[in-house]
Amino acid sequence: MNTAAQLESLPVAATTESNAVAVAMSGGVDSSAVAALLQQQGRNVLGLTMQLWNQRRLPELQGDGPAQHRCCSLDDVYDAKRVAQHLNFPHYVVNFEEHFEEKVVRPFVDQYLSGRTPIACTNCNTDVKFEPLLRMARQIGAAKLATGHYARIRKNDDTNRWELLRARDDSKDQSYFLWGLTQEQLSRSEFPLGELSKSEVRDVARAANLPVAEKPESMELCFVPNGNYVQFIQAYSAERGISLNRSKGEIVNEAGEVIGHHQGVHNFTIGQRKGLGFAAGKPLYVSRIDPVANRVVVGDDDALKTTTCEIVDVNWVSCEAATAPLRAFVKIRHKHEAAPATAELFHDGTSGESRLRVTFDTPQRAITRGQGAVLYDGDRVLAGGWIR
Repeated sequence: MNTAAQLESLPVAATTESNAVAVAMSGGVDSSAVAALLQQQGRNVLGLTMQLWNQRRLPELQGDGPAQHRCCSLDDVYDAKRVAQHLNFPHYVVNFEEHFEEKVVRPFVDQYLSGRTPIACTNCNTDVKFEPLLRMARQIGAAKLATGHYARIRKNDDTNRWELLRARDDSKDQSYFLWGLTQEQLSRSEFPLGELSKSEVRDVARAANLPVAEKPESMELCFVPNGNYVQFIQAYSAERGISLNRSKGEIVNEAGEVIGHHQGVHNFTIGQRKGLGFAAGKPLYVSRIDPVANRVVVGDDDALKTTTCEIVDVNWVSCEAATAPLRAFVKIRHKHEAAPATAELFHDGTSGESRLRVTFDTPQRAITRGQGAVLYDGDRVLAGGWIR
């Protein structure tokens, strides 16, 4: 059943109830603890779980070993339902498989094939989770949607804008993945875990006797069963009838000299050292990927360091679009320590689009096309976009 049919099958609510909140339940300890916390606050909790990927697809990738800890698996759907039954609130499973494949899986593969390194979790948050779930929350009578993300939301009365902030627990902060949220989405969302540490969330789950209190965290993408992105790209492309047999190309050094050959640019990411396919007398890293020439460029560590990048599809989150150069701290990947930089909007005459040029105070290592760049002012997420 597709998303439209799922919407039609849900109860129809003429109005929303201010005390009702829909919880996006992944079946893990975080979203389950959210449901318990909100129920303890006297909220009318309703559970929504997304079915995103057919786990029976691409069986050649399943393997014989123990299953990886992945989000949104069939076991997770079962666990979410167990929690809802334990806490005694309504729970609905909605099928987003078609929408998820169109907005997340296919772009993930296509970007790797074009020499980029995508972030599936950001795409999923921006294009799959929030807007469809917010619509479904309305349909079942809930005014708000709560999730297990480690981040915070607040209303700035002076600017009349909703602001997205880092979580109190910096080690768990997920604000980097949420820069695509709109003002409307932020206004109707809640992140109850933003003020808590992971250990405190476990304590909430244990105190509520949740059946998932000791469940390990999900570590892999839901649609990559063995954790191997390259194998998934090859199997998914074959399923679509796309042959990657003619994707062989050259590996060259910074001087343009051929020093090896590769089996496709999808096998590489910027900064990669291992798995280059040849031995060298010194450490070499992937410094550039040229999908047009089907060429991978390698160099020493200094070749990875640059001071500028351009960002497209910019979403201004906690502030209006800057009309003058803006000072901010910028993260270029999830585990990157945000670095001081100047960001300036400019109009690209060739593409006709507005872009954000970021110039770091000091060179940054492995700025990668396809990753997100997120601008921070202290804890506030100012804006985010895709590195071009």
